[in-house]
Amino acid sequence: MPKAKAVHIKGVTFLGLTDSNHWVPMDGPATFGGSDAGIRPKELLLLSLAGCTGSDVASIVDKMRMPYDKMEVAIEADMTDEHPKVYKNIEVIYKFWGDKLDKDKITHAIELSEGKYCGVSAMLRPSVNLTWRLEMNPRE
Repeated sequence: MPKAKAVHIKGVTFLGLTDSNHWVPMDGPATFGGSDAGIRPKELLLLSLAGCTGSDVASIVDKMRMPYDKMEVAIEADMTDEHPKVYKNIEVIYKFWGDKLDKDKITHAIELSEGKYCGVSAMLRPSVNLTWRLEMNPRE
């Protein structure tokens, strides 16, 4: 069973630790009792999504033997105005650079991640409008 803990430092500053034994600082702005020493917890959720689907897509595209120079996964999100402030719309932007990009292969890899493999996407989808788009760029 996976486990995680958040150790209180002061104010709203915490250090998170999971089974992989890596520490993650989480904090808020000084106006909210923090010391601005780490990522905001909700921002960490967005990074979790980017890392989860990104690792799926990179692995699948590599297995397809499609060359690319660079890949990034960007996230843009809208939050509700009322408390609890939650993400209502999240767009995942898959960015690839290279001269021999195959749009069909990349799209297939994204669809596999979004629909089958990425557990973070699966957890978010019931409560968030989750969309994606692909940007293909020539070699830098």
